[in-house]
Amino acid sequence: MADNRLEVLKNLVAQNPSDSFSRYGLAMAYAAAGDLAQAVEEYRKLLEVNPKYVAAYYHSGQALEKLGKRDEARQIYRRGIEVSTQVGDLHTLSELEAVLDLLG
Repeated sequence: MADNRLEVLKNLVAQNPSDSFSRYGLAMAYAAAGDLAQAVEEYRKLLEVNPKYVAAYYHSGQALEKLGKRDEARQIYRRGIEVSTQVGDLHTLSELEAVLDLLG
């Protein structure tokens, strides 16, 4: 089932690489499958196309933390805080601030 979902999402992204929703879904599917490095790469591609997709900062940072890349996670969280503030997404802003505080 998970493999099938990955294939469907890969196809959707291949058909429309700038579709933020499909790219986000693909990143989340990679993370769920345990392929955190590929998930981070998909979040990076997503944020290149749509830097205001604030949830990607949170999930990218979480994946980076699990990979032991704490400094990179901090950078992603900080950038996400900036963008969340700019777009007025207070919910994501509070989540990003909380995980950054926990990370230290």
